[in-house]
Amino acid sequence: TTDGTIVGKKHRIATPRPATPAAVAQTVNEIIKHFDYSGPVGCGFPALIQHGVAKTAANIDKSWVDIDVEKLLSDATGQKVRVINDADAAGFGELLFGAGNGHQGMVMLLTIGTGIGSAIMNNGELLPSTELGHLEFKADSAERYCSDAAREREELSWEKWGKRFNKYLLHLEKLFSPDLFILGGGASKKFDKYSGQLSVNAKVVPARLRNFAGIIGAACYAARN
Repeated sequence: TTDGTIVGKKHRIATPRPATPAAVAQTVNEIIKHFDYSGPVGCGFPALIQHGVAKTAANIDKSWVDIDVEKLLSDATGQKVRVINDADAAGFGELLFGAGNGHQGMVMLLTIGTGIGSAIMNNGELLPSTELGHLEFKADSAERYCSDAAREREELSWEKWGKRFNKYLLHLEKLFSPDLFILGGGASKKFDKYSGQLSVNAKVVPARLRNFAGIIGAACYAARN
């Protein structure tokens, strides 16, 4: 609901292979039919989204590039679908009803998993499609340097990884001067194991909504837009 309440159980359908636009649109329609729902639909999508159009395809089928995802899904479902980057959806959810609730100024959410997703909110307004995990950092992308996948790949202890991740946070702090960092994704569950290595001036907290953040954020984004 628009107050962040989850009113039913999750319904999962396996991602089609290959995950082409037509196949995914059919899957989204099946999910909506399962809930017998009519109304605005929010969709968190793993790409840079500009005006409803997918502009990148780093982790999805290349056929998505330049597809108007909002139009595709709206036509397939007969509903008003609003599409938002998946990290932006999680950030919006955390800002409204999670760790960022009530915070003014600049709030930055980072989802740390296979890669690094990012969302920036300033005084309650979302600044979409930042993709800060792709920033060039330490002669590579930030997510190659300090994602949770990088920690596993290089067999780093949480302490060593925390020191590495702190360098990335310090870099972001120089660029944006956020008031609050919210850390989501798999690494957020181990926050206590590396929080002592973080030395940024901004407050750093783990996400509260966990896997529901993106669901809540995408739904509220659709309801408000």
